[in-house]
Formats: sequence, structure tokens, C-alpha cells
Amino acid sequence: MKKVVALAFLFVTLFSCNQKEKQVEKSESSEDLFVKLETAVLSNGSLFRLDSLPSKHITSRPVDVWLPESYSKEKKYAVLYMHDGQMLFDSTTTWNKQEWKVDEWASKLMHKEKTKNFIVVGIHNIPDIRWQDLFPQKAFNYLEETVRDSLFSEAKKSHFNLNLNGDNYLKFLVEELKPVIDNTYSTLSNKENTYVAGSSMGGLMSMYAICEYPQIFSSAACISTHWPGADPQDNNRLSNAIFKYLEHHLPDSKTHRMYFDYGTKTLDAFYPKYASTVDSILTSKGYTNANFKNLKFGGTNHSENSWNQRLDIPLTFLLGNSNE
Repeated sequence: MKKVVALAFLFVTLFSCNQKEKQVEKSESSEDLFVKLETAVLSNGSLFRLDSLPSKHITSRPVDVWLPESYSKEKKYAVLYMHDGQMLFDSTTTWNKQEWKVDEWASKLMHKEKTKNFIVVGIHNIPDIRWQDLFPQKAFNYLEETVRDSLFSEAKKSHFNLNLNGDNYLKFLVEELKPVIDNTYSTLSNKENTYVAGSSMGGLMSMYAICEYPQIFSSAACISTHWPGADPQDNNRLSNAIFKYLEHHLPDSKTHRMYFDYGTKTLDAFYPKYASTVDSILTSKGYTNANFKNLKFGGTNHSENSWNQRLDIPLTFLLGNSNE
């Protein structure tokens, strides 16, 4: 269990944000709910922030909305929800000076008409509770009772918080955040135009989101998915439970799309051994090359600089015009 705590600390470090203050300006176009980050360093478009959306489900946290330069109330836009929102757009404010380059890729792909028009909603993480928020909560039900009891016992001894909150995190996204986004911006609010994406634990949560709310999300991109769930050790019971959950809750392959990928360096080095299991589960449920990818990127590590080199692939797979 100490290894679980250590890995949880690793996630906290990896995705924590340097909370650099930004000069902001009220945005009339967002009905005063969001403020424009005037000093955000972007390649294209504009970034708006709601500092703290009140929630009865989770600890309040900032939410960022990126709009393309061509954004207009006269048009309608698909919406991509992404986890770890503080790491997506502006490397000058992140703890490791890396970013996903979401604005670069989204602008380029829309300009070339490779994807439909879309906006991006980035939900910030809270480092101290990130693991609890993003773990696929119902997967715990697939652990043997003795194993589950043992994990809770060891966590208590180590003073590690095992109060999973993934279900409430999704309730926040679906019941509280999505209505605000759809009421504030010019969106296409139906399932066919609502997407979710993330990396590592965010990859697990993206998988969980589409399984729990298949009526809300049509597609999910799960990048460098952290299949171990916590500590990537031998005889990992959590990964088996996650796969059992996935097998029992995959959305209909006729109406949904699933993207997974993985690298081979640093933390990603633990992921290739799970690829055949992912492939087996998805194909057994009717997924084909047309609506399912599980791609290997050899030599890439577990970092935003790796993910921003290939982000065009999941974006095109999820939001590509050819998918309509």
C-alpha cells in the first residue's frame, strides 16, 4: 500500500499546477460567468475561466473554456471535455512548463477542415484528491471482498485516503458543468457532439465517463491510460477489476467510439502488457478499426510533451468530419 501512496504522490506532482495569477477581464459573451484570461499565452483562440463553480458533488475547482478564433454565436459547436485542465493550453503557468497544445492542434485541424468545429472545456484537478476524483469508482466492486477489505485496512494504516469520488466527479461534469456550458456557449448539446478525453488517471476517467453516461458522450480518448489504477506492481488486483468493469459496461459499439494509446518509457513502460487485454475486450463487444483504436507510440514517455506530439490523432478520430 505504501507503493499506492507513492504513486498517488507521483500523480499529484505530475499534474499539479503552478498557480500563477493572471490578469483577467470580464467577458460579455459568456454572460459574466467566465472571465477572459487576457495574459494567457496561446497559439490561437481565447481562454475563459470560471474560478469556482459551486458543486454539491465535489470540491469546487476552476474550469477553463477554450474558444477558437472563429467562434461565433451564429454557429453551433461540438464540445470536448478534458481532465487536468490546467495542463492543456499554456505552458507558462504549468508546474513543468509543458502543455498539451490543445489550442494549436484544435485550430489547425479545424482550419484544415479535418474536424468539425468544437470548443474545449478543461476541468482543473485538485492535486491532493486527484486520484480519488479520477479513479473509476465502480471498478472497486469487482474486487474480491477480502482484497477490498485489505486495501482499506492498509490505506488506513498509511493514512491514505481511499474515499473514492469518481461517481460524484461525473455527476459534477454531467449534472452541473455541462448545463452551464450549454447555456453559456453556442453548443451542440446532443450525445453525437459531446466528447471526453484525458491522460493517465484522466484516461481511466474518460473511459469511465463514457461507460457510465453513454447517453451523454459519444466518444472517449484515453491517452496513456493508467490501467494499473495505482501502483504498477505485479499481481495488480486493481487492473483486473478495472478490466472486469470495462467488460461489463462498454457502451454500444454501433453508436460509440473508443480511442486508447500508450507509450513505452517512464510510467508508460508499464502499459504495453495490457494492450492485448484491451483489444480482446473491445473486439469481443463488436468494436472494429472503424470505431476503436489502441495505438502504441514506441519511445514516448508519460508527459505532456509526448501527448502534444500525437494529439491530432485522437482529436481527428473523435471529431473528424469523416465520422459524421
